Amino acid sequence: MSKKILKNIDTAKVLCMKDLVSYQDGQIISKTLIQNQQLSITLFAFDKGEEISTHASGGDALVLVLDGVVEITIAEEKFALSAGETIVMPADVPHAVLAAEKVKFMLTVVF
Repeated sequence: MSKKILKNIDTAKVLCMKDLVSYQDGQIISKTLIQNQQLSITLFAFDKGEEISTHASGGDALVLVLDGVVEITIAEEKFALSAGETIVMPADVPHAVLAAEKVKFMLTVVF
């Protein structure tokens, strides 16, 4: 029997990633798919106007937008991303996330 590494996601099944996390009014919803010392993959759904204030991470963080529009600030430079677009927030560089509209994205952090 194989060791299951991913959690909170069906295997051997075709899935639509943006449907795996749901919007909630006035909230940030997250679903962790993997979390260990080398890798973190989390799905997020932000209601419009929700944000994560400026902080830094010990790993490179790749954001892949699945639905909506998000504003990412990296070292005081702002970037607007929509569905299908991606950006890397480099390790140890301050960054912030703001939902310009309702937004869903997958965050992959490599440590």
